Amino acid sequence: LEEAPAPGMTPKLRARMGQAAVEAARAVNYVGAGTVEFIVEQPGGYAHPEQMKFYFMEMNTRLQVEHPVTEAITGHDLVEWQLRVASGQALPIAQADLRIQGHAIEARICAENPDKNFLPATGTLRTYQQPGCSRFTRADNGVRIDEGVREGDTISPYYDSMIAKLIVHGNTRAEALARLDEALAQIHIVGLATNVQFLRYVVQSPA
Repeated sequence: LEEAPAPGMTPKLRARMGQAAVEAARAVNYVGAGTVEFIVEQPGGYAHPEQMKFYFMEMNTRLQVEHPVTEAITGHDLVEWQLRVASGQALPIAQADLRIQGHAIEARICAENPDKNFLPATGTLRTYQQPGCSRFTRADNGVRIDEGVREGDTISPYYDSMIAKLIVHGNTRAEALARLDEALAQIHIVGLATNVQFLRYVVQSPA
């Protein structure tokens, strides 16, 4: 599960982290889509966000699989921006013009068996039903699915086990969580093991 904005993240920490990401890219003269990853230490827990410290983990010179949550809370298409920059165009807006709206969560629907240490599963998608959703864009109803398969397709051992990405957007984190659980409940896959029920368990857990 990926979320945006990060729970417990303060505006001050976000600004510092963003500046560190920009400096990392500038240090290697990087141009193009990229993701700088940090890990955050929380010695005082959520109750003391002022104690949070972050450390550089890695940089991926591409969009990450969780880019739709950023798109959901900003309303901008990062894939389009990536193509604009690659063709020599400038970004359409500046960082200061970006606004965060609401909360987004992404769940990776995977062909894997949670009861067997998430061992990848193979087989045919004999049934593949989804909730009402949009595809590859922010949805008016708050539910989006990005996928690369259709009902009747075969999930083989030669590629990644991910079937689809389910992205939900809500005004609040609680609303997004409720919307995610409702959307997961409407996904029906027959033909191979998936992590859908495990994701519902996680979404409903206090932790």
